[in-house]
Amino acid sequence: MTTVAGLNALVATIVLAVSLTGCDLVPGRAGARESRDGVAAPVAAFHTLYDQQCAGCHGRDGRRGAARPLNDPVYLAIVPAERIRQVIADGVPGTAQPAHAREAGGTLAGEQIESLVQGLRTAWSRPDALRGDTIPAYAAPLGDPERGGGVYATACASCHGASGAGGPKARSIVDASYLALVSDQHLRTTVIAGRPDLGMPDWRGQIAGRALSPAEVSDVVAWLATKRTPVPGRPEGL
Repeated sequence: MTTVAGLNALVATIVLAVSLTGCDLVPGRAGARESRDGVAAPVAAFHTLYDQQCAGCHGRDGRRGAARPLNDPVYLAIVPAERIRQVIADGVPGTAQPAHAREAGGTLAGEQIESLVQGLRTAWSRPDALRGDTIPAYAAPLGDPERGGGVYATACASCHGASGAGGPKARSIVDASYLALVSDQHLRTTVIAGRPDLGMPDWRGQIAGRALSPAEVSDVVAWLATKRTPVPGRPEGL
């Protein structure tokens, strides 16, 4: 014979089962949702994706991570959306940036990558970041390293030291491990966008009274590239 307590327990069990059946959240997978056929649907929310895929290197709020900050309106204004999409999808061979697209061995679907691309700009860009300034091209061939040595002495040595091995305000930028991990494009992007998280100004603030010219940017990047020790298996020019 069923007791009142037993009947109440049975009703509670049925209610719980019905509520779980109607819920499309998959236990243990934050932000993921399950479709009617039981297959987990892609997570599309930017902040969830960012925390899962990017925060470990770029920081939880886009700053103070091991890699360059993405919560930087100057950087986001400089880098084309297509380049951000390519880096997320395919990674950067020879560097610590992995590929995230499923087709390249990662875990993200196309709509998830697009969510990251658009979300970065929506969350952290600022229309007035460049105040109408004309910026050097995002990508360009390397310049003249000999001239670049002079640019370095004028624009960079006061912080990074006369040889680039470190100075009173900033660390070495000719360290073999550092240069082995970053591409020439990364160096160029850093010269243009700066590293606000580390106190490094963008191309407008490295020489008192004027911005670096496009040629000077290309030249100093070429000078830095000459300091890189060849790494076995690393493609040239990265």
